[in-house]
Amino acid sequence: MCASLWTVLDMLRHLQHSFPQVDIKYDPDASSTTPVILHLRPHLDLLFSGKHQRLHTICLRKLHDHNPPVTLRYKDSVLSSAEVPLTRVAVRRTFGPTYPGDDLRYPGLWFSFEEDAMGEGVKTGLGADRTQEVKRVLISQKENNGKSQDALEEVGEVPVMAGDIRQAVVKVHHGVTLYFHPSSSRPVHVRLGETTAQDLTLELGPPLRVHYKEDERMSIHAIDNASDVDDEPRYFYNYFQHGLDFLITGPEHVVTKIILHSNVPGSPLFQRYKRCNWEIEGEPEDDEDDTPPRKRFFDRFETISHFLSPREPPPSMHLDRTDEEEDITLPSATARRKTHLLHLLRIAKNSVGTVYGYDGINLEVSESSQVLSVMLF
Repeated sequence: MCASLWTVLDMLRHLQHSFPQVDIKYDPDASSTTPVILHLRPHLDLLFSGKHQRLHTICLRKLHDHNPPVTLRYKDSVLSSAEVPLTRVAVRRTFGPTYPGDDLRYPGLWFSFEEDAMGEGVKTGLGADRTQEVKRVLISQKENNGKSQDALEEVGEVPVMAGDIRQAVVKVHHGVTLYFHPSSSRPVHVRLGETTAQDLTLELGPPLRVHYKEDERMSIHAIDNASDVDDEPRYFYNYFQHGLDFLITGPEHVVTKIILHSNVPGSPLFQRYKRCNWEIEGEPEDDEDDTPPRKRFFDRFETISHFLSPREPPPSMHLDRTDEEEDITLPSATARRKTHLLHLLRIAKNSVGTVYGYDGINLEVSESSQVLSVMLF
């Protein structure tokens, strides 16, 4: 439980022989905060929380579908297999008594006897058929009070999150402060013009990829277009697992740009980067203000734009992420449902976005006003 959406999809991409088809479902009208459901035919539905994109609930269904067969174990016992059906009485024998109702519910565990309904029919109570077969098993995180979490809540901190970034606080012209799981971990400060490539490796480990910057087309827009820039090393450290990129330049190999990715479902870069839970911090109102204002990744672009530039609209330019990808197509909704996972992850429903430029920070924004990434420079 509580694994990230990025981690699970990355794992499934390497297990295509076992999971040849994966459906990704989300609300396109609230793509920054929508819960995401992965449907792995025929047995699994995985529900991920909306903001942190963490595995919240596992639904196991079609226990007797033999293609492929599934075995359900609890401790050292086999609860269900192709030869052993899981019944109401077997559940009670294994887990003990629970409250009366159509379903058998335990903290973090729910056995349903209906295929898709949520068990809201007539309560059968103690008179239910002891041999009634379980149709679905739902597993979720158990709260400290023993109750199961609401389906729309964020998951609590668990050991599997250790080393993951839980929050990234952006300060324009300065850099970013990274806070990690567990919450007792010390923060890491990445400062523009100061932090070096060696510092990043010591604090974050080696990047998953080093990309040398060869595309200089955007330099035509630069005010200072000095010729000696071409002689300096320029490369990116890509930390896909953290949702971060760092541009490193100069003979001292220092960080000169920081890019934080929102991993918004339906966007061109969805699943290339894990969601980075970023917040842009403004200046405190006075010396005694210890809670300066912040805008978060799920805030609408208009709100963040006014926060960064309340007096005048920023300059902008269009960006089509599919221009560099000749094999990307945008199929119909019917075709998308049948698309292979590898292709599905590359579909861009909103391929054309807009980049807005401010003093020291750029925002990449989708057509639906979701901020897809933040660049500090």
